[in-house]
Amino acid sequence: MDLAEQYLTKIVETAINEDLGLAGDITSQAIMPDDRPGSAVIIAKQNGVVAGLFAAEAVFKRIDPSLFYEDAVTDGAVVEPGQIVARVDGNLLSILTGERVALNFLGHLSGIATLTSRYVTKASAYGVDVKDTRKTLPGLRPLEKYAVLVGGGKNHRFGLYDAVLIKENHIKTAGGVTEAIDLIRKNLEGDLAIEIETETLEQVKEAIEAGADTIMLDNMDAEMIAEAVKAIDGQATVEVSGGVNLDNIEDIAKAGPDFISVGGITQSAPAFDFSLLTTRR
Repeated sequence: MDLAEQYLTKIVETAINEDLGLAGDITSQAIMPDDRPGSAVIIAKQNGVVAGLFAAEAVFKRIDPSLFYEDAVTDGAVVEPGQIVARVDGNLLSILTGERVALNFLGHLSGIATLTSRYVTKASAYGVDVKDTRKTLPGLRPLEKYAVLVGGGKNHRFGLYDAVLIKENHIKTAGGVTEAIDLIRKNLEGDLAIEIETETLEQVKEAIEAGADTIMLDNMDAEMIAEAVKAIDGQATVEVSGGVNLDNIEDIAKAGPDFISVGGITQSAPAFDFSLLTTRR
């Protein structure tokens, strides 16, 4: 079992245990015998992009390995209301026991993929990539960043450990933009690219002179972004972050950054609405 499988197994078990406790599904157990067969379909109730079918399957298989699960579409598929996305067949009690947990994973991840795709559609028209951030639910970051990819976005750094990003409080602590960049070069081993957050055009110019590899333009309006992009003039990669939404992302993209990071695609994505409908055999 690789690390990805280990992670999925652990997060699925945690979610199932949270829902079942020690007693299990007491309602279903009281209404039906353990051996009653049945089948179910998972149906989309809105338009959007599906992500996380493998997580739904993992839930059902963890509850009852004898269940037969089959995807009707693949992750990344654009679906319509009423469209079947998966089928489950076998013990009806097991199916109902796994229903909510499976739909929670599927709905959350499809919601992220769907919202991401809306941002990507607007930004890609101007050749600008959309990336995620570290604004994720604790424990779900690998799944949420996967859903961003399914929606056509790209991943920013995964955590604090895999990329250098000097932010406002680092700059204050170091005593300035140049000082912060110098300290990174002095104290951090390895040839890692240096990204720094800037809030003013003065900081942008200082970051250029200090040799930053990526300059983040934080909470700037489109006019100021265009001015900063002009000043950077290809000397560093340009990221825009902060205050980005579906209403202003096109204006921001027109200003010419390389990519736009959007915390809301993971932090604020509404859940995708799915239903599971059973049939007794």
